Amino acid sequence: MSGALRIAIMTDETGWHTSRLKKAFRARGAEARCVDLADCRIDTTWAPHGLAIPGFGHALPDAVFVRGIAGGTFEQVTMRLGILHALRECGVPVYNDARAIERSVDKSMTSLLLHRHGVPTPATWAGESAAFAQRVLMREAAAGRKVVMKPLFGSQGKGLRRLGANARGRLAPLPSLRAFSEVAYLQRYVEGGQPGFDWRVLVVGGRAVAAMRRVGGQGWIHNFAQGAACEPALLTDALAATAIRATEALGLDYAGVDLIPAHDDPASPLVLEVNGVAAWRGLQSVTKLDIAAALVDDLLDRKLADSRAPVALASGDAPR
Repeated sequence: MSGALRIAIMTDETGWHTSRLKKAFRARGAEARCVDLADCRIDTTWAPHGLAIPGFGHALPDAVFVRGIAGGTFEQVTMRLGILHALRECGVPVYNDARAIERSVDKSMTSLLLHRHGVPTPATWAGESAAFAQRVLMREAAAGRKVVMKPLFGSQGKGLRRLGANARGRLAPLPSLRAFSEVAYLQRYVEGGQPGFDWRVLVVGGRAVAAMRRVGGQGWIHNFAQGAACEPALLTDALAATAIRATEALGLDYAGVDLIPAHDDPASPLVLEVNGVAAWRGLQSVTKLDIAAALVDDLLDRKLADSRAPVALASGDAPR
C-alpha cells in the first residue's frame, strides 16, 4: 500500500477491538499494524529518531492509536509510557497520549482534576495512611453513608469493596491496605435505584456520540465485564455536557465516562470514572454508530490533520 498512512495500534492483545480498528483504518486507505509497547525500544544508535517501533523499520508511524498498555513492574510500565511520550516528542500524534492516559489511569488524579474543573463527582479521599482512611470510614458511617474502596489502578469493576455499617449498625474495620498496594482510595457510595444501573457515555473529539445504561451485574457493581446488561440510553444534554467536561478535564481525545444519577437529583449525573483506554464492545451492541469508524475518523481528520497544519507566526507573518 505505497504512500498510504501507516498507523500503529498499541496493544498487548489482539481481538475484537483491534479487528474493528484495522477494518476502519483500511476503509480510510490507511495501513494499521498492531504493536506491543513491550517490544518497542529507545535506541540512540537507531537513526534518525532513536526510537525502534517493530514493523516500521527506521521510520515512525504517521499516528498511534493506544488500545492497551500491559501491566508490569513499575519500571516496565514507566518504559512503555516513556515510548508514548517519546513518540509525541518526535511529532507523532498519539491518541490518547501518555499524559492523558496517566491522568485517567490514576483514579486519585482523575478525582482531583474533576474536582478542580467543577465536574460533579462523589467525595473522594486517597492516601497512604490507614489511620486516616479509617477515620474517613468512621465519619461517613456516622453520617449514615457508605464508601467504596477501589484499587488505585484497576478496571472492569475488579477489587471494589463497599464499606460501612451493616443493618445492625456494626462497622467492619478497614481492610488491610496490602491488597490495595498500600494506598487507600475511597469514594463516597451513591445509592442507586432498583434495579441499580449506571451510564457509560463515549466522548470522541469533544463530542458525546453514544450512551448506554449498564443494568444489574455483580450486585451493586454495574460493569459489562461483571455481567451487567447493556441497554440503549437517551443521550440527554446533562449526560453529554458532564461527560464532555470530564473528558476535557483530563485532556483526553476520547474517553468512556462512567456516570451515576445523583441521589438528591436523578437528572443530574455524577462522574465515577473516566476511562482513557476504553473498551466499547458492550456499547457497540446497543448503538448503530460504528464506534471504531468514529474513533478512526477523529484521529485522522482532527488529531493527525491538526499536527500537520501550518503554524502561523506570532507576528502575523505567513504560515510556514
